[in-house]
Amino acid sequence: MPAPPSTLHLFVPGSLATPTGGYVYDRHIIAGLRTLGWRVDVQQLDDGFPFPSAAALADADARLAALPDDALAMIDGLAFGAMPDCAVRHATRLRLVALVHHPLALETGLAAQAAHALETSERRALGCARRVVVTAPRTAATLAGWGVPPERIAVVEPGVIGSAVAKPLAAEPSVAEPLVANPVSVDPRVVDPRTVDPGFAALAEHPPTATPRLLCVATLTERKGHTLLFDALAALAALPWSLRCIGSRDRSPDTTRCLEQKLKQSGLAHRIVLAGDQPETELAAAYAAADLFVLPTLYEGYGMVVAEAIAHGLPVIATATGAIPELVPADAGIVVAPGDGPALRAALAAVLGDRQRLIRLTEGARRASARARRWEQAAHEMAALLAQIAA
Repeated sequence: MPAPPSTLHLFVPGSLATPTGGYVYDRHIIAGLRTLGWRVDVQQLDDGFPFPSAAALADADARLAALPDDALAMIDGLAFGAMPDCAVRHATRLRLVALVHHPLALETGLAAQAAHALETSERRALGCARRVVVTAPRTAATLAGWGVPPERIAVVEPGVIGSAVAKPLAAEPSVAEPLVANPVSVDPRVVDPRTVDPGFAALAEHPPTATPRLLCVATLTERKGHTLLFDALAALAALPWSLRCIGSRDRSPDTTRCLEQKLKQSGLAHRIVLAGDQPETELAAAYAAADLFVLPTLYEGYGMVVAEAIAHGLPVIATATGAIPELVPADAGIVVAPGDGPALRAALAAVLGDRQRLIRLTEGARRASARARRWEQAAHEMAALLAQIAA
């Protein structure tokens, strides 16, 4: 059998530099594949997806038409699910792969008619994909419920940057267990739990501050649940805390205006900072400076920022969606039901009102950080999967 091609054409809507979880995933996978010798041709689609104009769809169709026969083309799910006609036209000529971070129809705040239209569109598009790559087992289960055959779904979970140092990569690849219903050969080169940098080892010498510094990393949209978080903290105003929210203020201007108004009305504007998007160096510094990570999200495909928080040794209070229940060990945080304001408030009160509990959770998070999955492993799994499809 001839060697499979090592060129991937990756189609991404909008700027690859967009600071959201899906684009962070795409950037790390691209870098990892290139390190492994793959040629990754990144093509930028219109940023109007998942509600593209006719011109945006025509551009996407022309880009796919320009690829040679049997080319391996992966399309980010933010666009793929909204271009079923293009997928149908090119399904037999190209090796189409869908990369689904979370189903389009499950975005919070969509009108019922819009959600139904997106689900219908995405179901049709996914039917054209040779393989559907998702970032979490729960997303795989959702798509299987939509009629995507389980054997065509593969899970390649994200990695983390974190504060741990990866063990040097082995020279020879080995075979790991199946990703999900489709086994592939991978190179499971992961961080050694005992190998951490001096800075991480020194974390134990710095307990949480007297006034806990909370951090939330999430775009200001309805789905991320900032309103629930602000209401919960307003009820806990007598306790010491401060909160820094990092995430775009521009994606949903209505949400941002409502949150700013809520802060003024509650008198918490001096304790809660809406910092907007931040460069990676500033984001890393924010993780390092925080004492507790909070994410009141209503829905996640995975929950990459939670994985990153744990990798930085931060205890977490978050919601049971995506992979978050698996990412947060019982000794490293508290997970509550999405949308449950009283439960969120109770979890915050239990930690902010009990310094010893915060310290114990911090110790648990620091232990868990050494077991964090690395981006190198994700890249090897993706490379093995793509090679299988290409062959």
